[in-house]
Amino acid sequence: QVQLVESGGGLVQAGGSLRLSCAASGGPFSSYVMGWFRQAPGAEREFVAVISRRSLSTNHADFSKGRFTISRDNAKNTVYLQMNNLKPEDTAVYYCAASLEYGSSRDKYNYWGQGTQVTVSS
Repeated sequence: QVQLVESGGGLVQAGGSLRLSCAASGGPFSSYVMGWFRQAPGAEREFVAVISRRSLSTNHADFSKGRFTISRDNAKNTVYLQMNNLKPEDTAVYYCAASLEYGSSRDKYNYWGQGTQVTVSS
């Protein structure tokens, strides 16, 4: 069973940057595809980005392209989400998740972290 713990969220002004981290334990991290999702108040949890096991493939949601970058360090059992040029509409709880399949659907992800709050002020 994989345990995931996110960190790095906080309050930032519009145009600022944050780097989220997600530390994994309890399982073979390099065996999992890793994804980031987010959920704003009253909204569905939505896909942000995904990275394959050895970082050969990534995919980012349209709203994040050019601003967010997913990466991972298998030696550190950690996946990252670098977020630049943040906007107030990026305010949400951000979750990392682990899957045995590559994709953007929430249904593919078996393990989830508890989330980290990102708040962007205007």
